Amino acid sequence: MMRQHTVVDSPYGPLTLVATDGVLSGLYMTGQRHRPPEETFGQPDPRPSGEVVRQLDAYCAGRLTAFDLPLHLAGTPFQRRVWELLRTIPYGETRSYGELAGALGAPRASRAVGLANGRNPIGIIVPCHRVVGASGGLTGYGGGLDRKRRLLAFESGRPADNALF
Repeated sequence: MMRQHTVVDSPYGPLTLVATDGVLSGLYMTGQRHRPPEETFGQPDPRPSGEVVRQLDAYCAGRLTAFDLPLHLAGTPFQRRVWELLRTIPYGETRSYGELAGALGAPRASRAVGLANGRNPIGIIVPCHRVVGASGGLTGYGGGLDRKRRLLAFESGRPADNALF
């Protein structure tokens, strides 16, 4: 198994992209909670995946609302189910942890959904930022609540400083 990484700039700060055998397996923000140690990212990639960078650039420019990339999501079976469900939340919309738990057929598992959400290894592309509390309020986000607020405001077309989250 070969791992490589590259760092790209974004409106949300530097993003570390990690590939396992050429497939995206991590997208980490600076200061992110549950960010793996740098030494696990593999060698620097002098030629980062052009398609990943192209789609991220298009997303950040407001030209892409759904990513179409192969992903290597390593986690428990439950975590992978949660992460796949996150990918079905439409751009500009949110879901609560309870709604996701219900969609998984485990309506009492909202806490477990939250824990899996927090361990999402591919932020932004697997849109864990689109998950909110039962009341619609912002709850934790591995990349920080300010980034979550900015991502949600961006997707809803509102300026981040005027976002009502």
